Parts: sequence; structure tokens; C-alpha cells
Amino acid sequence: MGKGKNKEKESPRRSNKTSNGHHNRSHGGKGRHETKYSSVVRQVDFPTKLAMWDFEHCDPKRCSGKKLERLGLIKSLRIGQKFKGVIVTPNGKGVVCPNDKEIVEQFGVAVVECSWARLEEVPFNKIGGKYERLLPYFVAANPVNYGRPMKLNCVEAIAACLAIVGHQDWALQLLQNFSWGPVFLEINKELLEMYSECTDSDSVLQAEKDFLDQMEKEREERKKRKGEVDIWEMGNPNIKNHGETNKEEEEAEEDEFDSDEEKNILVIDIPGSEDDAQIDTEEEEELLDEAEAVSESSSDEGEE
Repeated sequence: MGKGKNKEKESPRRSNKTSNGHHNRSHGGKGRHETKYSSVVRQVDFPTKLAMWDFEHCDPKRCSGKKLERLGLIKSLRIGQKFKGVIVTPNGKGVVCPNDKEIVEQFGVAVVECSWARLEEVPFNKIGGKYERLLPYFVAANPVNYGRPMKLNCVEAIAACLAIVGHQDWALQLLQNFSWGPVFLEINKELLEMYSECTDSDSVLQAEKDFLDQMEKEREERKKRKGEVDIWEMGNPNIKNHGETNKEEEEAEEDEFDSDEEKNILVIDIPGSEDDAQIDTEEEEELLDEAEAVSESSSDEGEE
């Protein structure tokens, strides 16, 4: 056997270079060409910083905070990590007001991303910061709590804060990432205008109180007016039935009256008048006299 005849022929080594001389990365190490897009977060320039403490109480597919994070608009904070800007939290002491504008512009806005039904599970003592705030009265526009007061989700809470301090354009920019988002500004237009005209937390609270008092007054007036309309338009069933009964009675009385008239006519037509009765009596007397005279005459002739 010739030397080296039993050696297996080595397969030619494939070059990892393409025809243009550049390295083809698709032929690198195992799995290097794979990219986990779910872990990639786009960085989007937003006028101010946005952050959240995410307790993963919500469905990731429906969570507005998760979507903002995927879009690169918001940053997640760790438990125990503080935030320098305005923090919209149920644990706040005051409400967001126009005087918070400088803090929002310089340090941003943060929210607590959690479920309203599981607030007791949130360690509020381990999160937050110096400027913890509540939101005044708003109505939710998100699909889960549409029309319900104070049931805002993450993006609505941030947008409300931005709009109150005078940056409604920032709020709209954020909400436009959701099909229903701009509706939040529309249904709360009056409230946003009212709050933005205030100055400090106390004035916002007073404006909120005035609005709620007026709303309650209008509700009572509508309730009262509705009751009146129901009475006049629908009517009282008892009165309606009584009216029908009266109508039937009137018709019966008319029939009875007609019968009486017929009876009266018959009564009037049957007997004659008093004069006629007197004439008949005189005629009868004359006839009787004539009969007596004839009888007497016959008697005289018989005697003769």
C-alpha cells in the first residue's frame, strides 16, 4: 500500500469571506447569527425622563408601561432605587400642579406600574422620592377601565402629569402610541384646562372640589328633571284608567238619555190633551140624553 493512501481526504475548508472580501457573520459560532429581539429596547428621544417601578401585576401584552418600555420611552427602576423627578403614586401627599413644571422638565416623571387590586403588595417605603404626588380627578380612557374615574393606567397617569404642568404636546406625543390614547385628552379636556390654570397643590384641590360639587349638583337636577318628565310624559296609569272609565260612563249615560227621550215621546203621544178629553165627555153625555129621549118616547106609544 502506498504511503498515505489510507488517509481520508480532508474536505476543503470553507472560507467565511464573501465574494466582496467581507466576513460572513452568518457562518460564525453556533447561535451567533440569532438575535433576541424581545430583549432589544429602542432608545427614543423624549423631551424628559420617564421611569417606572414595575411589579409585573399586569398582562405584559396589555400593560401600557411594558409597551412604553419596548418603545424605549420609559426606563424600569429597581426596588429601593429612588427618583429625583415627580412621582405619580397612590402614596403621594399632594397633587400634581403647574408649579411642578420645572421639576418635570429637569428630572422627569415616574409612575408605579401595578394593579389597582393589589396595592397592598407594593412596598411604597422602598420606592419613591422627594416629589411624590397624587393626581386630581380624571376619567380613564383605556379599554380596561374606560369611563371610570381615577382608574388611569401607566401612560394616562404620565400624560395627565405632563398636561397639568403645561406640556400637553408631550402628553399627546406619548399617548399617540396607543390607538385609544388621544381620547384621554379629549374626554378630560375641561379638567385639564381647569387644572392648568391653577398654581399650587391647594388651588388644584379647590378646582377639583368645585368641579365635583358642580357635577353632583347637575346630577341631582337631571335626576329631578327626569322624574318630572316621566310623570308628565308617561302619565299616571290610574288616572288613565279612570279617564277611560269616565268615558264609558258618559257613553252609557248618553244611551240612557236617548232611551228616556224615546220613552217620554211615547208617553206624550199616547194620551190626548185635557181639552180633547172634555170634548169627548160632552159628546158622550149628548148621546146618552138622546138615548133616554128615544126610550121615553117608545114607552109613551106603548101606553096608548
